[in-house]
Amino acid sequence: MSDLLNPDVFISSLGSIFIALFVIYLLFSKAVKIVPEYRRIVLFRLGRLVGTRGPGIVFIVPFIDRAVTVDLRILTLDVPVQEVITKDNVAIKVNAVVYFRVLEPAKSVVEVENYVVATSQLAQTTLRSVVGSVELDEVLSSREKINQELQKIIDERTDPWGIKVSAVEVKELELPDEMKRAMAKQAEAERERRAKIISAEGELQAAAKLSEAAKAMEVSPVTLQLRYLQTIREISGERNTTTFFPLPVDLIQPFLKNLASKNKSGE
Repeated sequence: MSDLLNPDVFISSLGSIFIALFVIYLLFSKAVKIVPEYRRIVLFRLGRLVGTRGPGIVFIVPFIDRAVTVDLRILTLDVPVQEVITKDNVAIKVNAVVYFRVLEPAKSVVEVENYVVATSQLAQTTLRSVVGSVELDEVLSSREKINQELQKIIDERTDPWGIKVSAVEVKELELPDEMKRAMAKQAEAERERRAKIISAEGELQAAAKLSEAAKAMEVSPVTLQLRYLQTIREISGERNTTTFFPLPVDLIQPFLKNLASKNKSGE
């Protein structure tokens, strides 16, 4: 009791207690891990794979076990811009985004050093390979098909790593300025071609309708007189300085018949 009342002994005992508590706290923090629902712990004991633990409270042996935490949520990987030469020798720049997640945490740690970096490098090489094997028109028009092919190839190659690639999307496609101008000229020429075709079809339909009108007028000559009067009315209704003198068709018909008879006699 007298020793405890000694200030030096009391301070020394108190320091020993604090050191013991601190050591216990360190051991406890090393031995107990709280794993969230979206993570798993891959446990190694003396270098050998023990298994996967979590979620919840996980107990490990300090200084003997090594725990590697793996995230199971879907990760978004931005593939950098890649310069690719297409099958028809057009240089383009393209980038993409990859959506993937870890299905087997043990494989993602044991089979590959860094599964995120490995997946990124694989996505870059696959993007150059797939886009380089098709023509520019197919890249522009069949982007969904290219996305599916990219997803299939990357998913197959990352399957041994315990990774599932859910989707791959090509984000941007940058064309050279010369190709943009050439495509603009092509689009303009295509629109001009369509315009000429539509105009020709309109003229053909108009000619057919005029032919039917001429046949109707030939059967009933009165329709020609009515059309003549309608044309005069339309001209007179416009605000212009045109002066015209209406001439009855009946006065012209004898001359037309005479001219027709001369043509027949000449034949």
